[in-house]
Amino acid sequence: MIKQIKFVGIPVRDQDAALAFWTEKVGFRVATDQPMGPGQRWIELSIPGAQTGVTLFTPEGHEDRVGSFFNGSFACDDVEHTYQKMLARGVEFMQPPKKEPWGTSAVFKDLEGNSFVLSSS
Repeated sequence: MIKQIKFVGIPVRDQDAALAFWTEKVGFRVATDQPMGPGQRWIELSIPGAQTGVTLFTPEGHEDRVGSFFNGSFACDDVEHTYQKMLARGVEFMQPPKKEPWGTSAVFKDLEGNSFVLSSS
């Protein structure tokens, strides 16, 4: 039986810059970083306290996905606190925390232009 999503992919062109962004600015941890094919690495990051991770890898032929919208949401306990912490680390937000009937959300982007929703869990 399927019990979880192990990881989701974030399409990137510059794996070194993406790795620095996601570890230094967002706070994820390296689970795996190893060569995978010519000129690429398989980089898998863990999210502290979560079972699901992310990969910083773009399969050949999928380069057009870099800089697009991530179809998912990163959950946190306190959007405002996480927003302030990430903002202080230099993360660019497209939308500051906004309260909605379903919860609070903010939208940030990575160095590649991919956009991500940060929401209350």
